[in-house]
Amino acid sequence: MGMTGNTMQQPSGHEQNADQIAYWNGPSGQRWADRHAAQESLLGPIAAALIDRAKPRPGERVLDVGCGSGATTFAFAKAVAPDGFALGLDVSEPMLSQARAFAPKGLPLDFVLADATVHPFEPASFDLLASRFGVMFFADPIASFSNLRRALKPTGRLAFACWREPKENPWMMAPLMAVYKHVPKMPPVGPEEPGPFAFASEERVMRILKGAGFVDMAMEPHNLEMDVAIGGGLDAAVDGALQIGPASRALQGHPPETYAAAKASIREMLAPFQKEQSVALQGAIWIVTAKAT
Repeated sequence: MGMTGNTMQQPSGHEQNADQIAYWNGPSGQRWADRHAAQESLLGPIAAALIDRAKPRPGERVLDVGCGSGATTFAFAKAVAPDGFALGLDVSEPMLSQARAFAPKGLPLDFVLADATVHPFEPASFDLLASRFGVMFFADPIASFSNLRRALKPTGRLAFACWREPKENPWMMAPLMAVYKHVPKMPPVGPEEPGPFAFASEERVMRILKGAGFVDMAMEPHNLEMDVAIGGGLDAAVDGALQIGPASRALQGHPPETYAAAKASIREMLAPFQKEQSVALQGAIWIVTAKAT
């Protein structure tokens, strides 16, 4: 493909989502895209739990929000084939170009580069609105979910996965804490601001969904073992923490010697969790379900 940054397509979105759109289309979005296979191994069990809970049925139409490189969309399309349809939506062109390239032939699916907050979906056209970690980045979640709910049939339903509190997700936070021995802490993200943990609060998620008109909301906690090495041993776990996620963000713009020292600390922190080629730490998610009416 060899697209350069300045020719990159970006969706026109809600102006408050501009920072997120820039992030997922810039070098960071490209890094996520480059690591899609590793991410899929890591997050695959979460897709399975989500699909198990969402229960897509043959013939249904599914909208997969924040679909990234498309693995969840492929899974939904398989579940609703041959007469159903899955639409994967994302703001990241680097990840969507991969989704299009990797899509298994013959599945009823399509992808759209768009901001879910403002995209003009066909009203009442989907049975299931689903997402694996694609909904925590909205600047105005009530507006976003209201727009998405309009795309659902009156009989439609919602099912998504989001992260619980940072302290319950050491697989992300342990490397960050190691980095904080060497660099100043990043400014805290406000409880209402977009980010991986924006939907950790049960009270907040309920308030947003209710505000967007959803009913019968439920939130089920799931705990998971996250192998941050993805079967590649301690070095792979350390490299992964340095490439994407909060530890890598905290190190941006710091000199090589700081980076080297932080890398050593990450290694030291992860070493006790190594068992053969795995480095498994706790992860914690909500699976959120609701009905359109």
